[in-house]
Amino acid sequence: MSDLSNWTSRPAPEGFSVTGRYVMIEPFRRDVHEAALWEAMGGPGINELIRYFPNGPYDAPGQLSDWLDANIRAGMVVSIFRSRRTGEIVGMASLMRADPANGVVEVGSVAHGAAMARTPMSTEAHYLMARHVFEALGYRRYEWKCHNDNAPSKVTAVRLGFTLEGVFRQHIVSKGANRDTAWFSMIDGEWPALKRAFEAWLDPFNFGPDGQQVVRLEDMRQAAP
Repeated sequence: MSDLSNWTSRPAPEGFSVTGRYVMIEPFRRDVHEAALWEAMGGPGINELIRYFPNGPYDAPGQLSDWLDANIRAGMVVSIFRSRRTGEIVGMASLMRADPANGVVEVGSVAHGAAMARTPMSTEAHYLMARHVFEALGYRRYEWKCHNDNAPSKVTAVRLGFTLEGVFRQHIVSKGANRDTAWFSMIDGEWPALKRAFEAWLDPFNFGPDGQQVVRLEDMRQAAP
């Protein structure tokens, strides 16, 4: 547990930019990102990608941007992911439900386009976001929540080092149906070891000539002191 003897409220999250080895993160701007984000997430096929989001379905990129703009006005920090190699937009995620007084924030509205899925960009994007939360903002707790039926999201959370804390039954009504919500977190005391594992996994030496990982991220965590 972190030492709280000198704890003070932390700043609310704001849009931020950061460049990693594989991916770049920047704040959402409708005039810059609207069309490219729509295409990166599958165009008309976006509705399958965001089937567990509380919003949608969408027929046009402006509808998605309307929702993102409304959430930004409500305090959500929407981040856009770009490939560092090509500069193309490949996905998005958001910092949301921030509680600066207690140093808690959630990552949500996570959507990885086809160009990003199952690549080092995906892992690095979440490493960079977690690093921002724990190091730049000084937060104590970072949450990941998803529909309990969303098996890929739950697998991803565990792979990234989040701990399952339980399932909130009948948590909300989403799109006219019940949603049980799986609740995950990582905390500041865990971050140093998680960071070492992320950085070891992301090292180019961890990828063979075919681009496949040599050691899994989960095994990096087991080996991290």
